[in-house]
Amino acid sequence: MVVKAQFDWDAGNMEKCQKHGVTLAEIQSLFDGDPFTGPDEDHSHEERRYFAIGRNRSGRPIFVAYTLRLVGGVESVRPVSARYMHRKEIERYDVLRRSQDPNSDD
Repeated sequence: MVVKAQFDWDAGNMEKCQKHGVTLAEIQSLFDGDPFTGPDEDHSHEERRYFAIGRNRSGRPIFVAYTLRLVGGVESVRPVSARYMHRKEIERYDVLRRSQDPNSDD
Protein backbone atom coordinates (compact mmCIF):
# COMPACT_ATOMS: atom_id res chain seq x y z
CA MET A 1 0.00 0.00 0.00
CA VAL A 2 1.43 3.38 -1.03
CA VAL A 3 0.93 6.21 1.44
CA LYS A 4 1.17 9.73 0.04
CA ALA A 5 3.28 12.15 2.03
CA GLN A 6 1.54 14.87 3.99
CA PHE A 7 2.93 18.37 3.36
CA ASP A 8 3.24 21.42 5.58
CA TRP A 9 2.84 24.50 3.37
CA ASP A 10 2.50 28.15 4.30
CA ALA A 11 3.19 31.43 2.50
CA GLY A 12 6.86 31.43 3.53
CA ASN A 13 7.94 28.04 2.28
CA MET A 14 5.64 28.15 -0.77
CA GLU A 15 7.32 31.34 -2.00
CA LYS A 16 10.85 30.16 -1.25
CA CYS A 17 10.33 26.76 -2.90
CA GLN A 18 9.00 28.33 -6.10
CA LYS A 19 11.80 30.92 -6.25
CA HIS A 20 13.82 28.83 -8.75
CA GLY A 21 10.87 27.85 -10.95
CA VAL A 22 10.04 24.49 -9.37
CA THR A 23 6.29 24.10 -8.89
CA LEU A 24 4.61 22.84 -5.74
CA ALA A 25 3.18 19.95 -7.77
CA GLU A 26 6.71 18.94 -8.86
CA ILE A 27 7.90 18.96 -5.26
CA GLN A 28 5.01 16.85 -4.06
CA SER A 29 5.29 14.40 -6.95
CA LEU A 30 8.99 13.90 -6.17
CA PHE A 31 7.98 12.37 -2.84
CA ASP A 32 5.36 10.17 -4.56
CA GLY A 33 8.19 8.57 -6.53
CA ASP A 34 11.38 7.01 -5.23
CA PRO A 35 13.77 9.89 -4.53
CA PHE A 36 17.19 9.52 -2.99
CA THR A 37 17.07 11.08 0.45
CA GLY A 38 19.65 11.82 3.09
CA PRO A 39 20.57 14.15 5.92
CA ASP A 40 21.52 17.72 5.04
CA GLU A 41 24.13 18.13 7.78
CA ASP A 42 25.45 21.46 6.48
CA HIS A 43 22.10 23.19 6.96
CA SER A 44 20.76 21.47 10.09
CA HIS A 45 21.37 24.24 12.60
CA GLU A 46 17.97 24.71 14.26
CA GLU A 47 16.20 21.53 13.21
CA ARG A 48 17.18 18.35 11.41
CA ARG A 49 17.14 18.84 7.64
CA TYR A 50 17.10 16.39 4.79
CA PHE A 51 17.41 16.46 1.03
CA ALA A 52 15.56 14.58 -1.67
CA ILE A 53 16.75 14.28 -5.25
CA GLY A 54 14.97 12.73 -8.17
CA ARG A 55 13.22 13.51 -11.40
CA ASN A 56 9.92 15.25 -11.92
CA ARG A 57 7.26 13.63 -14.09
CA SER A 58 8.79 15.05 -17.27
CA GLY A 59 12.23 13.71 -16.28
CA ARG A 60 13.91 16.94 -15.16
CA PRO A 61 16.11 16.38 -12.07
CA ILE A 62 15.22 18.39 -8.98
CA PHE A 63 16.69 18.92 -5.53
CA VAL A 64 14.48 19.58 -2.49
CA ALA A 65 15.67 20.49 1.01
CA TYR A 66 13.08 19.69 3.67
CA THR A 67 12.43 19.02 7.31
CA LEU A 68 9.90 16.79 9.03
CA ARG A 69 7.33 18.26 11.40
CA LEU A 70 4.34 17.01 13.33
CA VAL A 71 1.22 18.74 12.05
CA GLY A 72 -1.98 17.68 13.77
CA GLY A 73 -0.19 14.60 15.08
CA VAL A 74 0.86 13.53 11.56
CA GLU A 75 4.49 13.60 10.42
CA SER A 76 4.58 16.01 7.49
CA VAL A 77 7.19 17.00 4.95
CA ARG A 78 7.95 20.71 5.13
CA PRO A 79 9.88 21.69 2.01
CA VAL A 80 12.41 24.45 2.73
CA SER A 81 13.78 25.08 -0.76
CA ALA A 82 13.73 23.50 -4.20
CA ARG A 83 15.62 23.93 -7.42
CA TYR A 84 16.49 22.15 -10.63
CA MET A 85 19.82 20.37 -10.41
CA HIS A 86 22.94 21.62 -12.18
CA ARG A 87 24.77 19.55 -14.81
CA LYS A 88 27.43 18.16 -12.42
CA GLU A 89 24.75 17.22 -9.88
CA ILE A 90 22.76 15.45 -12.59
CA GLU A 91 25.84 13.47 -13.60
CA ARG A 92 26.44 12.38 -9.98
CA TYR A 93 22.75 11.56 -9.57
CA ASP A 94 22.77 9.40 -12.72
CA VAL A 95 25.87 7.52 -11.51
CA LEU A 96 24.26 6.98 -8.12
CA ARG A 97 20.98 5.80 -9.67
CA ARG A 98 22.78 3.35 -11.97
CA SER A 99 24.82 1.98 -9.05
CA GLN A 100 21.58 1.28 -7.17
CA ASP A 101 19.65 -0.03 -10.19
CA PRO A 102 21.75 -1.04 -13.23
CA ASN A 103 18.55 -1.40 -15.30
CA SER A 104 17.50 2.18 -14.59
CA ASP A 105 16.87 4.45 -17.59
CA ASP A 106 17.69 7.61 -15.59
